[in-house]
Amino acid sequence: MGIYTVLMPDVGEGIAEAELAEWLVQVGDKVREDDVLGVIMTDKAAVEVPSSVSGVVTWLGGEAGDTIAIGAALIKLEIEGDGNAEETVGEQTQTGNTLISAESESAATPAEPATRPVQELTLSVASRPVAPRRGEGEKPLASPAVRKRALEEGVDLRQVSGSGPAGRISHEDLDNFFSYAPVAPEKSTRGQNTDVSEIKVIGMRRKIAEKMALSKSRIPHITIVEEVDVNNLEELRAKLNQKHAGERPKLTVLPFMMRAIVEAVREHPEMNAHYDDESGVIYQYGGVHVGIAAQTPAGLTVPVTRHAEALNPWEAATEVSRLAAAARDGKASLDELSGSTITITSLGPLGALVTTPIINHPEVAIVGINKMNIRPVWDGQQFQPRKMMNISCSFDHRVIDGWDAAVFVQKIKSLLETPALLFVEA
Repeated sequence: MGIYTVLMPDVGEGIAEAELAEWLVQVGDKVREDDVLGVIMTDKAAVEVPSSVSGVVTWLGGEAGDTIAIGAALIKLEIEGDGNAEETVGEQTQTGNTLISAESESAATPAEPATRPVQELTLSVASRPVAPRRGEGEKPLASPAVRKRALEEGVDLRQVSGSGPAGRISHEDLDNFFSYAPVAPEKSTRGQNTDVSEIKVIGMRRKIAEKMALSKSRIPHITIVEEVDVNNLEELRAKLNQKHAGERPKLTVLPFMMRAIVEAVREHPEMNAHYDDESGVIYQYGGVHVGIAAQTPAGLTVPVTRHAEALNPWEAATEVSRLAAAARDGKASLDELSGSTITITSLGPLGALVTTPIINHPEVAIVGINKMNIRPVWDGQQFQPRKMMNISCSFDHRVIDGWDAAVFVQKIKSLLETPALLFVEA
């Protein structure tokens, strides 16, 4: 019998660590090769981790919500034959919220079996060495979310010990650093409602929270709301759906909005871009890769319709439907959930009259679709009932001026109000 260690897989995109979203096995469970052991969460998607061997689970490398470095021990299995202990000598493993070294683990308790409980592997916070202060100008490695939290807490990251690859600092490292500070006395709960449930924010929910905080803290938003007469668009959409019923997918407003964005981007390519604020570089893209914000049981995801400029309305509708289904079922790939250059967000018929969309960092623009209403519109002689819809568009005011944003919105408005223009070649 031997012990086989499954390592945190490299999911690409230069990611140094990933969050453990959930375990699908427990200590003592028998697993077969290719069985899914657990789910890890990156900034883009949930990724299943399969077992490469058959065996019995003897050790888990953390709890749901923990952040584990790429290449660190994730789970250990007892297998027939020899394990891979020699391959994982010196590996870092994570238990709870504390990273430890496999070498120090074996040196500290050489006689203990690999099956001891996870709790016994946790190091005391007091035994963690404090990192020496880094030299002036030497930038600590940390994610934007960690940097923001340190800034809010008034912590100099150069004094924090990083447990990740190349000394990368994680939220857990900040937690351990804060533990050295005096703890404020617990406030009295007398007279307060103590019937409170504590829900740990992990997985997709935590990634969404971090993404939203990053966007709002680093991007100065400017939002423009414009009223659009979609009466003609709705008549066209109804006729096309009736004509091709049963032959082609049903058209919603989304394919027409995607086409309007494609046409507007031709005149305003600065909207189809990413802004790297750390290096001060704007990346403009030739292809229009439209992210469609979609609500799933796990939370908000943004599947990407690539090269929307090459799709007709039915092709766009088919792709949006396929991606939305994959996102809802948790089967969307990392590639399908990354690489958008501009995003559309919509709450559908449940939406409000006006929204203020949050930009999908590092993009510079997002277009929000609000619900339609029949409103009285003055035609010069009398009021006429018209189907009206507000569009709410937010822009990164660091790189998009208000005038350019307004012109871009007006272009979308004119295309939606005269939908024939959507199909006229430039």
